Amino acid sequence: MAEKKTASTKKATDEKKTAPTEKVVAEKKATPTKEKLAKHILEGRVYIQATFNNTIITITDRSGNAIAWGSAGTAGFKGARKGTPFAAQLAATATARKAIAQGMKQVAVLVKGPGSGRETAIRSLQSAGLEITSIKDVTPIPHNGCRPPKQRRV
Repeated sequence: MAEKKTASTKKATDEKKTAPTEKVVAEKKATPTKEKLAKHILEGRVYIQATFNNTIITITDRSGNAIAWGSAGTAGFKGARKGTPFAAQLAATATARKAIAQGMKQVAVLVKGPGSGRETAIRSLQSAGLEITSIKDVTPIPHNGCRPPKQRRV
């Protein structure tokens, strides 16, 4: 009986050795990527949302489709430095360059929020080469809505 067991185990190991091992390699199909084409949009709007902690700039065309955006965080600032006017200046300059690369020339600026980066963002948009046609403050003002946060005691 011992001979039968060894014979059956030899057959099993022979079968394993003779069976070809196939490695299935999944080939990645190259998906065609769309290159960003210059749209040559001449007029648009710049939305500046200036909070106490950050400044977010979005540049859109007349119908509201976003063309370029940036914030103090994307400009490389972290933490409390995002709320500074210098961070807003760099973010607005970088965003304006993206829009100018797509052909933007004239913009209407809409500013929202009480942040410290409001004026510097507008100045840096102008110095980057965008012609500002109008500036409008669209900060929402409550008509006795939610209770504001308590005053800080420093």
